[in-house]
Amino acid sequence: MGPISKNQTATTQICDYAINANLNIIVYFGWFDTNYTWQIPWLDTAKQEYGSKLLGIYYHDEPGGIQIDYDWPRYFDYLRYYYENTSIYQSHTKILELFKNNTLPKNYTQASKVYVDSLRTDSGLQELKNRKIPSITSEYALHWFDYLGGYDIILSQIGWNISSIQNIALTRGAAKIQGKTWGIMITWTYNTPPYLNSGEEIYKEMTNAYKAGAKIISIFNYPQIENNSFGILKEEHFQAIERFWNNYIQEENESRGSIKAQASLVLPKDYGWGMRSTEDRIWYWNSDEQTQQIWITLQNLLEEYNLNLDIVYDDPNFPLNNHYQKIFYWNMTTK
Repeated sequence: MGPISKNQTATTQICDYAINANLNIIVYFGWFDTNYTWQIPWLDTAKQEYGSKLLGIYYHDEPGGIQIDYDWPRYFDYLRYYYENTSIYQSHTKILELFKNNTLPKNYTQASKVYVDSLRTDSGLQELKNRKIPSITSEYALHWFDYLGGYDIILSQIGWNISSIQNIALTRGAAKIQGKTWGIMITWTYNTPPYLNSGEEIYKEMTNAYKAGAKIISIFNYPQIENNSFGILKEEHFQAIERFWNNYIQEENESRGSIKAQASLVLPKDYGWGMRSTEDRIWYWNSDEQTQQIWITLQNLLEEYNLNLDIVYDDPNFPLNNHYQKIFYWNMTTK
């Protein structure tokens, strides 16, 4: 939670300024803090006053990525305590059964269930759902499972020297099959100044995402660096944004969504793999005997299909029929 989201006056002033400038807004809360009792009532006021210009609430941040990179044993110890000692969750007997004898989930299916159910029962997400206000976060892992947990919009993180094509495939595929909305968050390429990629490269990323169908395109402008009043954005980045705006938004360019997925790679059910490398975690386990094969298959398909590839999961609740011309399963069987 940032300083603005703790300050009702500042939050309202910034939103009013943006709305008066005929802009749409997404409001970041991080989470709803019980120490700030104004936040939940503010949602009702904002929905009434801002209407459709309130695109949603950015709630939490990188929930899937955190789970991949977090200390999982400690996380499950906390989650077990939470379920056992919070009255609202004590009716979830199926989840509590997973924690008998202080055991962690035993397999990918159990890990998936715990993660997804923890989102589905999150009180903050429920507050947004009850008010029909879209819930938004940005993500670099477990996009599919975030949507299963109830998020309406995922912004695929573009940066970190990770394939942007791959991250778009993960987010677009999950959104398409589950009937959700997606966008991108352009973030750091470097861990030190200048942090962001060049203006020309960012323009290309925005254009690719737009043509691939992204509904929201954003840039992570943090922190503020020396001798720059605009965070980490430089003149070349503002020029790239203006160029994109003029060429695609202002001109009502109809190429949004013109690059469609012709093929999909289907991952094993509940296979919560971070997918940044063959060494990345699957939930809280190390990579397994399937990881190398899936990685090779993925790289080959990305090279062949580029932005025409989606990445989805094998899930009987979400049939893939009629969605793609070609369906490749992780073990290289096709349909």
